Amino acid sequence: MTPEPITGIRSGRHECFDRLVVDVAGSAAGYRVGYVDRVTMDGSGAPVPLRGGAFLNVVVLAPAHDTAGNTTYRPGNRNELVDVAGYQTFRQVAWAGSFEGQTTVGLGVRARLPMRVFTLDGPGSGSRVVVDVAHFW
Repeated sequence: MTPEPITGIRSGRHECFDRLVVDVAGSAAGYRVGYVDRVTMDGSGAPVPLRGGAFLNVVVLAPAHDTAGNTTYRPGNRNELVDVAGYQTFRQVAWAGSFEGQTTVGLGVRARLPMRVFTLDGPGSGSRVVVDVAHFW
């Protein structure tokens, strides 16, 4: 885990995959990403409703607030973190909370398709956790 906070969540469409990016202010310490039957809210365990035929639970081991408790990422709409209308694979990106130093996002996708997760350095002194989900098997 890292005390360096999340600063943004964004997405992009590519020729063979859709991409979700979680921006971290410093070095990304780690993540856990996998297909689940349902995504639940951090802390409460309440289900997060998602569109799609399959669901990815995306956990970044970084908080959504700084060490003084100031929010660094506040979604405008917790049910639609990014607009994925027209994406081939993504159906919905929803907030599942930030609790005990980790932040969770639910990713609804068309089907249980191949995916990969990795980190990238930058921009600047920040880093990114990247989730790519293929368009096809």
